[in-house]
Formats: sequence, structure tokens, C-alpha cells
Amino acid sequence: MSESIFLRVRRLLSAQLQDSVNAMERADSDGTMREAIREVDRTIDEVRASQEQTMTRRLQASRYKTMITAKVDELTEKARFALQQGREDLAEGALSLQVDFEKEAQQLEQLQMLARDEETKLDKSITALRTRKRQMEEALAAYTAARLEASMGGDSDFKQGRDVENKVNRGEAAFDRATPGAGSSGVSISDPKASDEVAEIENMQKSAVVALRLAALKRSNQAA
Repeated sequence: MSESIFLRVRRLLSAQLQDSVNAMERADSDGTMREAIREVDRTIDEVRASQEQTMTRRLQASRYKTMITAKVDELTEKARFALQQGREDLAEGALSLQVDFEKEAQQLEQLQMLARDEETKLDKSITALRTRKRQMEEALAAYTAARLEASMGGDSDFKQGRDVENKVNRGEAAFDRATPGAGSSGVSISDPKASDEVAEIENMQKSAVVALRLAALKRSNQAA
């Protein structure tokens, strides 16, 4: 959902403001600009809603990570107790589960970091959209004033509306700061054999970690 929001923001901010001004003048009506302003308002609301959803995901991940951290500590004590009762098999099972929980906690930490980044980008998008809306409103006001002056016999020929073009660069700069890249840096393993081998290595690493922790608990119990 967030990607489509960013693409919509890009479309709105990359549009040339002067094109809207020219369209108003050709149609001799401010309806085009007013509708464009309404679309910016709708997009701001959608970006804000997406930002709130992202914040919710981040907070949920934080709460779950806290629960997992407590569970990891609890499993250490359970493994220690199992060793004291002569049940090395149960202690090894508890430590194996502990490693799995720690891996999940790392994934949640990554999720929190990505969510923070997305919240920041969405906030910048809102700022850029508000800048563009302000420019549109200035263009509309200039057009309305010039049209009134022309109807009263003035000879400005909508000069005020055209002068607004000088302000467009501010919105484009805000857009460049606000929108993230659309490319993906994800890497996947397409070879099934290679994937199985990597999984086997991960299992070996997990077994080695469990063995080290089990040995450390044994030494701790003997010292006690």
C-alpha cells in the first residue's frame, strides 16, 4: 500500500504547476486548479492514514519484541533447572527454542527500523504535498485576482498567474527529499540445492550455539 502512496505523491509533485495555470487560462475557468487542489488534499489524508498504520506496525513489533526478550530470559532459567534435574535433553530443547526466539527478535528489530524509515518518508511526503498545495492556492488566487482586474478593464493579461511559475522549484526540491526510491534490493536464492545447503549451514550454526550455551550452563551449575 505504501508504495502506491509514494507513486501517487510522485505523480502529483512531478506535475508542472505552470501546466495547470495554462489550463485555467485556456478554459477561462478555475475548476481545473480547484480539482487538483482537492486531489492533493485527498492524497494528504491517505498519506497520513498510511503513516498511522506504519506507526501501529512498529509499536506492535516493539511490544512483541519485549515479550520475546522476556521469554528468552525465562528459557535460560528453564534450561538451567533441567540440567540440575539431570535432564540435559530438555535443557538442550529449551536452548534451541531460545535461539529461534532470538532470531525472531532480530527480525522484529529490522521491522521496527524499516517502519521508522517509512514513517519519516511519509512525513516528508506530507510536507512536500502541503508545499505544492500552497503553490496551487497562490496560483489560483493570482488567477482570480487577474481575472477580476481584467473584467474591470485592467491590462495585466493574467501576469500574476504566470509569475507563480517561479515558485515551482520549491515544490520539486521538496519532492526529491520526500520520495523514496522505487527499486528493490532484495536478494533471493533461486537454486533449490543451494537453498537446502544454506539451510543446513544455518542448522549447523544453531546446533553449535546451543552446544556452547549448554556447556556454559553446565559449568555454571558446577561452580554453584
